[in-house]
Amino acid sequence: MAGGGSGVAVEATHAQPEQVAEPQQEAEPRPASLELGEPSLYANRELSWLDFNNRVLQLAEDGDLPLLERAKFLAIWESNLDEFFMVRVAGLHDQVDAGIDARGPDSMSPSETIDRIAEPVAGQVARSSTQWRTLRSELGDHGIRVLPCESCDPRELEHVDRIFNDQIFPTLTPLAVGPGRPFPYISNLSLSLAVWLRDPVTETETFARVKVPKEVLPRLVAIDERTFVPLEEVIARHLDRLFPGMEILNWSTFRVTRDADFTISDEADDLVRAVEDELRRRRFGEVVRLEVSSAMQTDLRERLIGWLDLEERQVYDIGGPLDLTDLWELYDLDGHGELREEAWTPVSEPPFQIAEGERVDIFGAMRDRDLLAHHPYHSFNASVERFMAQAVEDPAVLAIKLTVYRTDDESSLIPGLVRAAEQGKQAVCMVELKARFDERRNIGWARALEEAGAHVVHGIPGLKTHAKALLVVRREGDGVRNYVHVGTGNYNAKTARLYEDFGLFTADRAIAADVADMFNSLTGLARPPEFRKALVSPAHLRGGIVREIEETIDAHEGGRPSRIVMKMNALTDRRCIDALYRASQAGVDIDLVVRGICCLRPGIEGVSENIRVVSVVGRFLEHSRVYGFHRGSESRWYVGSSDLMPRNLDTRVELVVPVGSRDLRDDLEDTLDRCLADDTFSWSLGADGAWERRRRGDRSVHLELAHRALRRAAAAADED
Repeated sequence: MAGGGSGVAVEATHAQPEQVAEPQQEAEPRPASLELGEPSLYANRELSWLDFNNRVLQLAEDGDLPLLERAKFLAIWESNLDEFFMVRVAGLHDQVDAGIDARGPDSMSPSETIDRIAEPVAGQVARSSTQWRTLRSELGDHGIRVLPCESCDPRELEHVDRIFNDQIFPTLTPLAVGPGRPFPYISNLSLSLAVWLRDPVTETETFARVKVPKEVLPRLVAIDERTFVPLEEVIARHLDRLFPGMEILNWSTFRVTRDADFTISDEADDLVRAVEDELRRRRFGEVVRLEVSSAMQTDLRERLIGWLDLEERQVYDIGGPLDLTDLWELYDLDGHGELREEAWTPVSEPPFQIAEGERVDIFGAMRDRDLLAHHPYHSFNASVERFMAQAVEDPAVLAIKLTVYRTDDESSLIPGLVRAAEQGKQAVCMVELKARFDERRNIGWARALEEAGAHVVHGIPGLKTHAKALLVVRREGDGVRNYVHVGTGNYNAKTARLYEDFGLFTADRAIAADVADMFNSLTGLARPPEFRKALVSPAHLRGGIVREIEETIDAHEGGRPSRIVMKMNALTDRRCIDALYRASQAGVDIDLVVRGICCLRPGIEGVSENIRVVSVVGRFLEHSRVYGFHRGSESRWYVGSSDLMPRNLDTRVELVVPVGSRDLRDDLEDTLDRCLADDTFSWSLGADGAWERRRRGDRSVHLELAHRALRRAAAAADED
């Protein structure tokens, strides 16, 4: 730091040739220096999330993408927004109701945040309706028609009427509101018809609700293989069948979103029963959002708001169909390959790549070197599931331990653990019962494992277990050796074909011992004072990341070329952000790949001008967490389950481990550099908080990594 100043002073003492003075331009005033902690340095978490979902919506609007892919992104946008209201917005309302003025680093109150989200949500909703009309027209040009009843010809209407009589009418239950008939309970995310009726005998008018049974029937009623009518349109056509003798004055659609978040006391005697009880109560959570068709009459709209006891800021008028998540039904249609991206089939590289009839020894390969799988480019079945299968079949394996946060019925890992228990191996599974929206499935897995004789635990009171680890204990010679897989994503075969994640296979004794200690802390009362190489939250992870940042600052100030490069889903932790700001102020180059929420503001003079932030949103969901630090010739890289968010660092058990192999570290760096170079499906974050899409279209990280995986697999096959 002092060297620059002394150099200028020495240089000024040297004699200089006489020069003609140039006219001086008035220097632009430098902005007042900002102190870390200033609210303007931190983006609001919820508004940043809406920026992320806006990037998803932009893909639905991207005319360069195949039509059904655009429909898929519209469905994803809607599903994301639903969860945002069920969890994040519901939490804000809970704080307001409880009188809690909890403010983040941006200093915005919960009530202010609720008000601030309304405008971007309304803008995105309007765009989504416009985009659906565009997609519906373009799909019609390709022979896929989604029609209102009034656009159907007589033959098609005859078919619609037959379907209503045979399949739809028996499922419907009209509910009227009046004396002795209170306003009915409206379940979370259910689509409803609001019907205004007149009794011609008594000349009284009343309201009735008809639930659209899309949970048991397709939302899009198929007239033929390529022609569909929305289910609510079919029901509306036949309202006279539901209310015979009544005059139908008008009808419209509405949808309710309820608070779906809940807290489980870890002091419950039976945690499984406590979670089941809360799941039942989730259906009756407070209403946080009402969506109504913009065609709904004003007086009916006002009555709904009153019946549901809502504020105007909780109501959103929708100019198109409600609940676009059902566009998945179009995406899943048979055929129409020209309207989708070309299917991707994951490949395998040695040692997971084997010829038919051969057996692979993953344990032997792990003793030779660490291995890295990169999904969905690499096969989950040929790597993670094969690792579990070999462990189950190997008589030398004594114990298998697994963490489960989200899994699926396709994955063979839990069935493998059941077989291991039945064989007499020590089978241990840490099942997180509080994984939001996967609670019921995880309860089922926990019971199946217990019935097979496996040891099932539910973690440390007060913490969610989000770590992704598979530990195999194997007898070798006179002792035992541990083999571990540490992942950035869930043990879920279905999402492994859609989510981008890394998995490290290692027999490194220090890392394996750390993972064993972590399992002991989850199943028993162990509390390791420190770990050898792993960074484990809540005790060590934040401190470990901040320490790596500070050591990189020291290296840079000591004259060693330094760089920080990170990839994660979200960056919201104030202490980690401030550490990155300090590194930028020291002159360290920092590149961040943040898919979703980013509360850090790059490009601010004097604070973050050395930080660049990009987001990649495209065909595959960028899900991996990777942290890299360059200090001269030294390079430290970590992979694991944790984003840099307070919830991950303070209230979850997370596992992040170093990658020792130089070749694997080079692969990680190459992958992140490709993300940073993507100019097809990436956005850059500006100092003003705005995300700008990079549209040269020369590079796509997903396409490049798919081609890289194919080349390597082909080269390995040629060598054999």
